Amino acid sequence: LILNPRNRQVQREAANPYERHRTIMCAFPEGLPAEERVLHRLEQEPHSGRLTLLVQSHTRPAWSFLEEKGDYLLPPEPFGPALPNPAVKAFDLSLAPGQILRFRLRANPTVKKKRPGRKHGNRVPLVREERQRSWLQRKGERNGFRLLELGISGEVDRHNQIHRDEETHRLTLHVVQFDGRLQVTDSDKLADAVAQGLGPAKAFGCGLLSLAPG
Repeated sequence: LILNPRNRQVQREAANPYERHRTIMCAFPEGLPAEERVLHRLEQEPHSGRLTLLVQSHTRPAWSFLEEKGDYLLPPEPFGPALPNPAVKAFDLSLAPGQILRFRLRANPTVKKKRPGRKHGNRVPLVREERQRSWLQRKGERNGFRLLELGISGEVDRHNQIHRDEETHRLTLHVVQFDGRLQVTDSDKLADAVAQGLGPAKAFGCGLLSLAPG
C-alpha cells in the first residue's frame, strides 16, 4: 500500500505502529486460523518521503474499507497502471539449500532477563551492534540460514501507547534494520521463519523477513 504522508491518520500511525496494526487487521476477518501471522513493515523513501506499507499474510486481505478513509492512500496513477494501490498478489516461496538471497528485516533484538520473585522475565534491548549481529546469527542457526553480509542501520527507540482495559500503557522498543545477504541452510525452516516472522514486537512492525534474488 502506498500511503499519503499528508493524511493525518497516516501520520499518527507512522508514529504509533500499534495503531497501524489495528488498521491493518480491519482487512482480515475475525477468527483467523491459528497458524495465521499477519506481518507488516512501513518503509519511507529518504528523498521523496513516499510511505510504502508492506503486509504479508496467508489470508488474502480486503482493503476496500480504506475507501472510507478519504485520501489515506495515494491514487494509483503516478505509479502506472501495472501497479494498483493497494496491490495484492499471491506468491510461492521456492527455496533450496545453498541458495543465496538478499534480505531485509526490521527487528526488535532483545534478550530475556529473569526478575527475582517473578515468573516472567523482562525483555532487555540489545543496543550494541556486535550483540545485534550475534542475535541475528543465532536466529539464522535456528531458522535455516547463515549470514554472508550484514548491514545494521536505523536504530531508533519507539515509544508506543497501547490502550487496553481502559488503561494506557507505554511501551518502548529499540528497533533496528538488518540488510544483507544470506545463504539457505534449511529451506523448510527458513520458509517457516518467513511465514511466522523473526523476533518479538510483530504487532509493532517488526519481524517481516523479506527475501530477493541475491
